Amino acid sequence: MSTHTTRRGRPAPPTWRNWAGNATARPLRTVAPSTTGALAEAVRRAAEDGLTVKAAGTGHSFTPVAVTGGMLIRPDRLTGIRRIDREAGTVSVAAGTPLKRLNEALAAEGLSLANMGDIMEQTVSGALSTGTHGTGRDSGSLAAQVRELEMVLADGSVLRCSPRENADVFAAARVGLGALGVISEVTFAVEPLFLLTAREEPMRLDAVLADFDRLVRDNEHFEFYWFPHTDRCVTKRNNRSAGPAEPLPRLSGWLTDEFLSNGVFQAACSLGRTVPAAVPGIARIAGRALSARTYTDIPYRVFTSPRRVRFVEMEYALPRAAAVEALRELRSVVDRSDLRVNFPVEVRVTPADDIALSTASGRETAYIAVHMYRGTPHERYFTAAERIMTAHEGRPHWGKLHSRDAEYLAGVYPRFGEFTALRDRLDPERVFGNDHLRRVLGD
Repeated sequence: MSTHTTRRGRPAPPTWRNWAGNATARPLRTVAPSTTGALAEAVRRAAEDGLTVKAAGTGHSFTPVAVTGGMLIRPDRLTGIRRIDREAGTVSVAAGTPLKRLNEALAAEGLSLANMGDIMEQTVSGALSTGTHGTGRDSGSLAAQVRELEMVLADGSVLRCSPRENADVFAAARVGLGALGVISEVTFAVEPLFLLTAREEPMRLDAVLADFDRLVRDNEHFEFYWFPHTDRCVTKRNNRSAGPAEPLPRLSGWLTDEFLSNGVFQAACSLGRTVPAAVPGIARIAGRALSARTYTDIPYRVFTSPRRVRFVEMEYALPRAAAVEALRELRSVVDRSDLRVNFPVEVRVTPADDIALSTASGRETAYIAVHMYRGTPHERYFTAAERIMTAHEGRPHWGKLHSRDAEYLAGVYPRFGEFTALRDRLDPERVFGNDHLRRVLGD
């Protein structure tokens, strides 16, 4: 957040920016409550004053989903584990808790989430609200691991929901886009801490596509990165292990994850932005730079990795059976065009779930994510990729760039009307609305 001064010398409202720097807000009021009660009181007062209300996490969404000119709720003080129920296998955590702190605290208690995404800087509620996911044959997104939610509604009341209590709200609010209320507490399913063995290996793209179904079927967690302008991929297979733990040596882990994947990659992206003609050659070098490695560690150290090179991203969720054809079409578009793509394409999978606006709602899903280094023109590439994804009934990730509107989204989400009807009931005055939600949910 930054501030500046008006012409009359009064401090102007602080400016909020997201991680990628492509979304900004200048709210009239900013609050950082530390309890559910304080959050509820802040929402009630804002609604009485005619202000819209949005909660911002760490800004890792690429969309303006958290932008407001009214009251912005910051998560900084609404943090920490509130309860651990070992018998039930659950942990209840304040909604502003960063996933990094949650994972570290769980590991210290000998517990773990079953699955997670590949970064852990987001807050718990921000990650849930936009549908953050990892990759998994049997285990789904973060939202699919939620067992109970506590929310503050537009009138300042507090509602708890679960499969047994306010089940209709629970079915929608786990991926709620901040449109139904402000999440104050989340209860996750957890399990005893376990080990994962990660096997990272270069492969040719044609080999990965030809064997995609088997690779997904034979591994608990499979993903790969393809370097456009090449036939090079890096595959990653994560499977549970009886041990012993064999984490990456400190030096080699730093060399790959920090020096190559962040430091050198940052320099390569900067060069490609300045000299686009160099991008294919850089991609060929990058595709050969990462060698095979195997290591065994606790889950969050395997699932997640540092992301210090800033970018913009679009990701679509497709029916899993459509993934291979869509990737072949994307490769053909890149090869036949003068596009210069300086970031790898990421491919992951999840099982179907029962959450109304989850990208995996009702179908086994493959995710195809395209990225461009921040500051590099991305519109032509993203438009071309989006045309392919929508032809395969793709659902855009709620936290990433896309051009879809409510009419399109209603056609790819069978339960879209269920969600919007619940929104009409819980927030008829659109206290939690903004321009972005008007586009994707309608009004």
